[in-house]
Amino acid sequence: MQNLTRLTKKIYNSWIKSQAPTKKLTKLKKLDKYLILLVCIIFSMITSFELVTKPIHNLNFILSIIINFFEILICCLVLVYISKKDDPTINSRQIFLLIILLLIVQVLKINFKTISALPIIVPPTLILSQGMGTITALSWVSIALINWPNSPIGINEYLLLITFVASCIVAIFGGKIRSRAQLLQVSILVPLGAFIAQCLFLGIDNNDLYNFNLQNLILERGNIISDSFLLATLMLLAIILMPILESIFGLVTKARLLELADQEKPLLRRLSVEAPGTFEHTLLLCGLAEEATRMIGGNVDLVRTGALYHDIGKLHAPNWFIENQNGKNNPHDELDNPLESAKILQAHVDKGIQIARKYGLPKPIVNFIPEHQGTLKMGYFLSKAKEKDKNVSEKNFKYKGPIPQSKETAILMLADGCEAALRAMDINASDKEALKIISKIINFRIEDGQLLDSNFSRGEIYLIKISFLNVWKRVRHRRIQYPTEKNKSCP
Repeated sequence: MQNLTRLTKKIYNSWIKSQAPTKKLTKLKKLDKYLILLVCIIFSMITSFELVTKPIHNLNFILSIIINFFEILICCLVLVYISKKDDPTINSRQIFLLIILLLIVQVLKINFKTISALPIIVPPTLILSQGMGTITALSWVSIALINWPNSPIGINEYLLLITFVASCIVAIFGGKIRSRAQLLQVSILVPLGAFIAQCLFLGIDNNDLYNFNLQNLILERGNIISDSFLLATLMLLAIILMPILESIFGLVTKARLLELADQEKPLLRRLSVEAPGTFEHTLLLCGLAEEATRMIGGNVDLVRTGALYHDIGKLHAPNWFIENQNGKNNPHDELDNPLESAKILQAHVDKGIQIARKYGLPKPIVNFIPEHQGTLKMGYFLSKAKEKDKNVSEKNFKYKGPIPQSKETAILMLADGCEAALRAMDINASDKEALKIISKIINFRIEDGQLLDSNFSRGEIYLIKISFLNVWKRVRHRRIQYPTEKNKSCP
């Protein structure tokens, strides 16, 4: 009966998540669009190069060249569109990486026909699946294998099939891998699996085994053993170069996110020591945001890491924030200037962005700093200012924004709003009361227009509310009242 209940709940949650609207695509600058189109045209021309070099027989031959050119051009544009749908936050640098890798593959397969497709296609697939996702990587593989030229040594069609299968495996597992160690395992197991598959489908020449030596391993082309060795070498090289590519093209891999989430990182250690109240608030926020993101099928690693760094700007003046105060002295009371207090609160966003850039945090993480506050009003100081001047401008008491541009940053905003309210609730409060508070805070954010660019569906909002309630139920617990005796301390 329990299994049936769980299955029903999973189906229900999946149906609710399916009600989500299509994600909005990020807009690229005009210059970037023209450059991307130019690179796609160049790639299409290179792909049609082999046909163009042949003698022109008739009009049909010219027509076939034109058709081939536009087929590849359309495929490139479809790849760009798919990559933007797969990750709406993708930027022009990452799109250039997609097309550049296609160009490199095309040049290699035209000029080095004796090299098999395996070492050319699989390593870039690993990079793309880690940095841009499985769907983008699979789409890239499909286009890269189009019109593969015939080889002088007669590469078997089975090899292209093995290459496609190996690439798909790398794309699927690469998108889920969460550590460098797992990447190393893939770089060993995939070449080994490809070697076994080639032996089964293509067979292995006995002469290759008798004449095999270190020189042949490195230099000989078209040999099953040397191809597998070259594939393993290039995959290891791709893993080594991945941190550099992350920096140049702004890729954020799961392994990179997990490294940043290590609480022994210098910036997080500073936060825990210099602003301990903020750090504790951050840890509870991580629990709320992770659970909600998991429920709607978002990027859990991204929201966890973003939550850890979202308040690093409070390091510039930790004592000005209530969670770091000892409950006796409040600098805002001594200042007695609501407008200046509002500026100090805004400063934690501006300073946070500066600190994040100084420590080299990736842009998707930096985005959490301003977007978790959006353009919310600083209600307490606004009401204090209105006590002194009813005509005070509300603009001076709003955060600069922007409002959340992704579901992950929006979830952090909602969790940030609910965390304090849930923490303050009585331990004996009912689930109904807690859900009422959560709904009130989330509905206010919706009415205030903070979630306009997040594209949440009603089903996802419902799941977020339930996930916050579940986390609150976990962290709220009673302690056993131990009996005490005189002159003895309780355990």
